Amino acid sequence: METGTRLIVAHEATSQGFGRDQPAPMTKAAKTALGRKDLHAAADKGCFSSAGILACHTVGNTTAVPRPEASGNRSKGMFVKAGFACGASKDVYHCPASQVRSYRYTREENGRPIRRYWTGRCGHCPIKRRGTTGEERMISRWEHAPLIDQMLPRLGGAHDPMKPRRSTVEYSFGTIKAWMGMAHFLTRRFKCVRTEMALNVLACNMKRMIALTGVAG
Repeated sequence: METGTRLIVAHEATSQGFGRDQPAPMTKAAKTALGRKDLHAAADKGCFSSAGILACHTVGNTTAVPRPEASGNRSKGMFVKAGFACGASKDVYHCPASQVRSYRYTREENGRPIRRYWTGRCGHCPIKRRGTTGEERMISRWEHAPLIDQMLPRLGGAHDPMKPRRSTVEYSFGTIKAWMGMAHFLTRRFKCVRTEMALNVLACNMKRMIALTGVAG
């Protein structure tokens, strides 16, 4: 959705139960529709994907996607990964106990190179129980993690892109769901569902254009 006019410029129906793979193709489709060379795309935390953010960055897009907290350590009173600061000038991590975790090795996980850091001193740490239940707290870092680090400061504050998103995307999405009712899609088979969705988007855009320019316009 283009936030200036609140018109839906690109959409896609998918059979996936998650949206992690959608930011990259959707931003590409939106750029084509708008004739833009660059784009600032915002999505909710259900669309967070390191690979997707990298794909958007590769084609010149700026992204803003809140990072979900997958670990339950915070609720247990333990330190989460965000509490371990990455050294800006050196390839190290600093833990809440002021210990330095050095880079040890890199291994590939799910097709992504992951760097591993640890210190070897967790066994003598006075707050070890808040850091790990094992012998050592190991920190994993994706080699393109700086893209995530650069993105997070764009979230929050007076210019948080998630604020206009809530009044644009969420409003239109809720409107279409209300039109469709509890039964949602009335058609079957993916081809028919995509057509039904396209008609709903068209109706939503027509309603918006009438609100902007009037019926004559």
